Amino acid sequence: MRRLVSAFFCVVLFVAAGAAKSKPKSLRVYFLDTEGGQATLVATPSGQALLFDTGWPGDRDADRIVAAAKDAGVKQLDFVIITHFHGDHAGGVADLADKMKIGTFVDHGPTMEDSDHSRTVYAAYERVAAKVKRQTVKPGEGLNMKDITVKILTAAGEHIADPLAGAGTANAYCDDFPKPVSDSSENARSVGTLVTFGKFRFLDMGDLSQKQELELACPNNMVGATDLYLVTHHGADGSNAKPWVWSLHPRVAVMENGAKKGGEPATWQVVHDSPGLEDLYQLHYSLVGGPEHNVSEGSIANLEGQDDKGNFIKVTAEMDGSFTVFNSRTGQSKSYKK
Repeated sequence: MRRLVSAFFCVVLFVAAGAAKSKPKSLRVYFLDTEGGQATLVATPSGQALLFDTGWPGDRDADRIVAAAKDAGVKQLDFVIITHFHGDHAGGVADLADKMKIGTFVDHGPTMEDSDHSRTVYAAYERVAAKVKRQTVKPGEGLNMKDITVKILTAAGEHIADPLAGAGTANAYCDDFPKPVSDSSENARSVGTLVTFGKFRFLDMGDLSQKQELELACPNNMVGATDLYLVTHHGADGSNAKPWVWSLHPRVAVMENGAKKGGEPATWQVVHDSPGLEDLYQLHYSLVGGPEHNVSEGSIANLEGQDDKGNFIKVTAEMDGSFTVFNSRTGQSKSYKK
């Protein structure tokens, strides 16, 4: 009898050990193709999920988010950050809510943009958010998640008052940079977020405008260096000011551009030339960029003429700061050691 009991517990321990080994220990970040919008899924080792934006209205983008969540092994979205109320970022809220359980919506508060489009998007969002939890955030606040630290840097046109730990040094790239024009659109009110996993740092600023970027970057860099940078505003002009991008020293940047949206040559060049950048990845070949302002085909998820393929870029990060980038179109991965 003792032998049977002993054998039973050995089996239990073996199964438990196998389950422990199979549990993911890495952070996974999916940059999903919404054809020039944004949907970025962050899945933690504990099985929690944070989604930045929901892409355009309709089933296409919602289905791509659901597929990524299934790949990551998450069954619900614990938090959905709506960076701002434009249709390419918040348009898919209702469609996604019909397909996945959402714990809490996070936003910067009511839209202040004087346009019918923004008000329509916001009204649709309010109807869905009223059925679940909703959290309006301010700079300096965070989200309660396991494994990762989620820090809000900007919201509703405001930014953090003090530099983050290890940041605050003078930014030499600010010298002689022209003063940007003011922006009263929703872009300027974007929720900007830093996700930290051990030594790994990922930055998503929505569509933040240059004026707000420079308030974080000049005269001192208030954020510090990042490992992974989501190129702001799909790589469109009006964002990614040189003093801001260059002060971040990203190791890898990912541009969620469409074939005909974002990927502007001047902005592409700023990111491409950023000191210390090891690689730039794009969700689409940029038609406006042409041969001189696109990365090599191996670093593009969707090539010219492939608008509806929905290929994605996936980053798998470790707590020591190392990470791997996977292109679902090519099936190839590249590792970046810390």
